[in-house]
Amino acid sequence: MRLLAGVVIAVAVAALPAAGQDTSPPYKDSRLPIERRVADLLKRMTVEEKVDQISGGRPLETGVLDPTGRYTDANLGDALGQMYDPYARRGARDWAVLHNALQRYRLEKTRLGIPSLFQGEALHGFMAYGATSFPQVLALASTWDPDLVRRVFTAAADEMASSGTNQAFTPVLDLARDPRWGRTEETYGEDPYLVSRMGVAAIQGLQGPSFPIDRHHVLATMKHFAAHGQPESGTNIAPANYSEREIRETFLVPFKAAVQEAHVGSVMASYNEIDGVPSHVNAWLLKDVLRKEWGFDGYVTSDGGGLQNLIDPHHVAADNAEAARKALAAGVDYDLSDGSVFRTLVEQVKQGKVAEADLDRAVAGVLAAKFRLGLFENPYVDPEYAARVTNSREHQALALEVAQKAVVLLKNDGDLLPLDAKKLKTLAVIGPDAKDVHVGGYSRDAGRGVSLLDGIRARVGPDVRVLYAEGCRITPGKQGWEGWYEDGTQLADARDQEASLRAAEAAARRADAAIVVVGETEATNREAWSESHLGDRDSLDLLGAQDELVRRVVETGTPTVVFLLNGRPLSIVDVKERAPAILEGFYLGQEGGTAAASVLFGDVNPGGKLPITFPRSVGQLPAFYDHKPSRSRSYLFTSREPLFPFGHGLSYTRFRFDDARVEPSRIRPGEATTVKVDVTNAGPRAGDEVVQAYVHQRVASVTRPVMQLAAFRRVHLLPGERTTVELRIGSESMALLGPDMKAVVEPGVFDVMVGPSSAETTSVSLHVEK
Repeated sequence: MRLLAGVVIAVAVAALPAAGQDTSPPYKDSRLPIERRVADLLKRMTVEEKVDQISGGRPLETGVLDPTGRYTDANLGDALGQMYDPYARRGARDWAVLHNALQRYRLEKTRLGIPSLFQGEALHGFMAYGATSFPQVLALASTWDPDLVRRVFTAAADEMASSGTNQAFTPVLDLARDPRWGRTEETYGEDPYLVSRMGVAAIQGLQGPSFPIDRHHVLATMKHFAAHGQPESGTNIAPANYSEREIRETFLVPFKAAVQEAHVGSVMASYNEIDGVPSHVNAWLLKDVLRKEWGFDGYVTSDGGGLQNLIDPHHVAADNAEAARKALAAGVDYDLSDGSVFRTLVEQVKQGKVAEADLDRAVAGVLAAKFRLGLFENPYVDPEYAARVTNSREHQALALEVAQKAVVLLKNDGDLLPLDAKKLKTLAVIGPDAKDVHVGGYSRDAGRGVSLLDGIRARVGPDVRVLYAEGCRITPGKQGWEGWYEDGTQLADARDQEASLRAAEAAARRADAAIVVVGETEATNREAWSESHLGDRDSLDLLGAQDELVRRVVETGTPTVVFLLNGRPLSIVDVKERAPAILEGFYLGQEGGTAAASVLFGDVNPGGKLPITFPRSVGQLPAFYDHKPSRSRSYLFTSREPLFPFGHGLSYTRFRFDDARVEPSRIRPGEATTVKVDVTNAGPRAGDEVVQAYVHQRVASVTRPVMQLAAFRRVHLLPGERTTVELRIGSESMALLGPDMKAVVEPGVFDVMVGPSSAETTSVSLHVEK
């Protein structure tokens, strides 16, 4: 979704107080159940008021009551306009004052006193000026640490809620099964189980520990429902024409967990179609599966412009009115964007084309969310608290910790890493991504940020001379978060690169070691929302002269480390062959440079693991690890094996796995077991290892993946320390959809595989008996 506002307002039409109105109607009684309060409020509302509750965009009538004097009707238009301006530099305190003023008007000057529901983005931190920018989602997934992700979104929710924003359009639970897709960076990777665990943790952080959501938390929105992450041709919003079995056993798994485990408050429909039916009019998806099967009781929002897409490009509605009828009937409750589609419902209800009961169902979901958030009782926030908590030192420390745990060591021949600053006199830092702060998409100016170059300079201090050379450019336009918004991205002219390449070679020759920072930028890896704003690619190779840059630096003979900053897997075949050491950072957030330097120089031992497979080329796609057995035949002249497998990640120390076993080794359908393995840190440094357990059923009534992630745990071990890691393998990890499409655990023999990656495991047998 493209929500440039950072905040959207959903309010009711303003009206004068009615004479003789009951001063204490049931809907204002917080002691009553939400369902009763909703029912009471609905019967008091006009059709216009109802439709306005489910229509986005700026309301036709609104105002402010601001006792601080900061906002008045005269400057309200400019203030609201800044909600849509990614370059607006309005801080948390000002947003809190503005939201309070808008809420006060709603409660005190409108007929029913229905509070506003302020909505915003929080993909990897609250998307607002000055807010903490945590590592991008793909980097969060690389930590393989749900507890850490929960802490991240607890912090993000506090910053968001303190500004007066009530709902977050996150987490993204799409499975990134085609990395050509520019939104891969927004996902937790390719695996249903890993995405489920991270998604549940994110929702718990956002919404808090209880069903009522307090003023330090926000309503979460899982998206994009569904099957959005493996689009046809790898291009955004393209069809996802997969079988029902594939959709249920892979793409829907994280969404089901979000509903049934985390009680997510909202769902966003996806742009794509499934079997010819766009998600925004897919009643099977939005009603039968989501509500009837899973018991979802929140509200469904469209994606930005998703209802307009029903007209073009989907061509399943002739105009806004038909789009509104079809979407409402299918289960969409809220029209995100300008609200122009659902606003047609006013006349359609009055003309009898749409039943008012259908309208009431949608409105009830939005009102219930407001009651769950406590907005009728506690709509205001503390501007001073907002200023203190936003990008606080505690949140900056958390952003640094997460970035450090997200870094993945892909290769380290000859133990080149970590670098020893005491043995260096001159260090070359080279590359197009070294100097700028790269945080990925759905970001704003955090007000601070550390590039890799600055982080390295700060770490080595004045005793090491740092030589910087750009080497080449990827794009000539804006860099960093601003590049994500820029239309018409162009590659830098290759004819202008030679002088920069030679300068990089010269710097490398003068240095004792070289760090080459390459990858992508926010302008080349992003959501493609129009033909003028593209972000999907038909290649995963490094863009421009980056391969040539790495080759020239390595050929100087100077020990070279390659550090990747990017938002998707890259086919760095040549880099892997040439460079002795490679680190993957994805986008590491505002503290990324400090985190990278701490890993490069051994202050932190990298323990991240890949949440997504790195293919050798786009010709291998789809390359996800949990494929069916029949997809194992090799290609002519090339290897079938990935460049780096799912779950891969090295360390500066050595871990040994011994005595894998399952206890009990014989169970009945529906029962769980535990896989145990002894893990020893056999190296010289303390470090983290991620113990991963996979399952495979040898013989079943339908084909099964060669392996599926069933459990994992990140553990920290001191040198010489040994621990027994126990991982529960639940019946859900052994279940399948049989020929009749019913879930079942079939008796048989399962291989339970445990190890440090999907490509390095020890297998033990589990017997499921009748």
